[in-house]
Amino acid sequence: MVSATSLALDLAFHFDFRNSISFKPLRKPRILRARFSQEINPSKPAQEQHTAIEGVRTISVKEDHISRHDNSVHKQNNLPPLVSALKASAEKDTASFHFPGHNRGHAAPASLTQLIGRRPYVHDLPELPELDNLFCPEGPILEAQRQAAKLFGSSETWFLVGGTTCGIQAAIMATCSPGEFLILPRNSHLSAISAMVLSGALPKYIIPEYNNDWDIAGGVYPCQVLNAIQELQREGHEAAAVLITSPTYHGICSSLSEISELCHSHKIPLIVDEAHGAHLGFHSELPKSALQLGADLAVQSTHKVLCSLTQSSMIHMSGNIVDKERISRCLQTLQTTSPSYLLLASLDAASAQLNESPDSVFNQAIDLVFEARYQLKNIPGISVLENSSFPLFPAIDPLRLTVGFWKLGLSGYEADEILYRDHGIVCELVGNQSITFAFNLGTSKDHVQRLVSGIKHLASVYASIPQPEVTAFSCVAPFDDIMMSLIPRDAFFTSKRRVTLRESLGEVSGELICPYPPGIPVLIPGESITEKAINYLLHVRSKGAVITGASDPSISSIVICNL
Repeated sequence: MVSATSLALDLAFHFDFRNSISFKPLRKPRILRARFSQEINPSKPAQEQHTAIEGVRTISVKEDHISRHDNSVHKQNNLPPLVSALKASAEKDTASFHFPGHNRGHAAPASLTQLIGRRPYVHDLPELPELDNLFCPEGPILEAQRQAAKLFGSSETWFLVGGTTCGIQAAIMATCSPGEFLILPRNSHLSAISAMVLSGALPKYIIPEYNNDWDIAGGVYPCQVLNAIQELQREGHEAAAVLITSPTYHGICSSLSEISELCHSHKIPLIVDEAHGAHLGFHSELPKSALQLGADLAVQSTHKVLCSLTQSSMIHMSGNIVDKERISRCLQTLQTTSPSYLLLASLDAASAQLNESPDSVFNQAIDLVFEARYQLKNIPGISVLENSSFPLFPAIDPLRLTVGFWKLGLSGYEADEILYRDHGIVCELVGNQSITFAFNLGTSKDHVQRLVSGIKHLASVYASIPQPEVTAFSCVAPFDDIMMSLIPRDAFFTSKRRVTLRESLGEVSGELICPYPPGIPVLIPGESITEKAINYLLHVRSKGAVITGASDPSISSIVICNL
């Protein structure tokens, strides 16, 4: 079978996505609808009963029909469109001779049904006619996407089953053809790098502000975008698109309103990696969303702060600068032809959940994070990230709580290990100097109390132990002096060899290497390897960071390009 990546490369670089070619898949014959029209007879005796593990409701299974003990789900007409269609399809009396092989749960592996029950398998259905087609939607998927577009304020919304990574790749491929320039921050997510490999776009990097005390990168200034545009113009080039990450993993927001005005004055589309900001704009205490601030494309991880299933995301479009048909063709190139309807339905459900009370749904989460922030700021030895740390940026997402421990002589990695081991506290992001905790709709008061108590206990223990204060590592922002020898696409396909880490100095990296999370590359294929970058990787690895992308996770050797 041809891989998605190889197919993407073939289509991206051997076809002009601006042409009128349409790659719509063939729909299943309409006649199939008649085969699935008979509803199950509720009078049939139950054939089996499954009891889930503690904390999960017992469900009765009548062949393919599931009798739910939650009265709310019986209100079929109140369900969002795709959820309703999935429910109805799962309850039909069918003789199933289609994929997937578990056959609506009849052959579901017992090891997993012990954890989640059989119900997810019953609803894990393929692309049946009544469930619509993700690549040319005409029914419940189309209606679900339209309702999401209305909620988020877009002119067009697409559901994604390949995460925001897929959306970023599609956005860049739809706006940048081979040889065209993309302006983006050097600390962009690795999906932007893979997008340049797929599209053949050339990077014009912006170096973001870096706070040495926190060892955290900030956002991008409008003047940096303008400088990048003008530098390209002086070299006889034009920018095909601008990509901005806002908010960052730590919640730092760039001045998107000014950046969008600047881009549009030059007729350049603005793409915003809003993976961490699907919730923005839905509360007075939250920053405005990228679409509200003028973005042309915004890609959101609906599964992060909002409540869809992991791996499900959305891409939103506003205005008419970007060709929506080109977006659709790129998404069809990148996404699986067998999308999970559980993931798609979860996007529909998450939108409906937010739409029930968009002005108040975040009240509790906001109250909890403000209370936690207030209490933590009063603990000796503890630092809390605030707007004052990045005063030139308009906002920091309040639902990201970043706490520093260097005054206690602890790195973020060390503090995280203690909080997890002694208090069962699981954070979202660990850094050299700090830990970031994500608050969301499911955050409870009990867990916030445990977090505050755990940090208080940690501070009381280590405040009494005399030790030197941990200062910011001198090798921060290791990408601020980059030199690119090959564009990412050429470096990806060139021949390579492995050398020791020290032998790699001055050579051209053949690997994309980054500490994870947050997935920000320190070395990108095509860049010259500097001592600064090597020292940074060794330092964060010694502190507990996981290095991804490297074929040698120990970082004792590295793959370089043969030039």
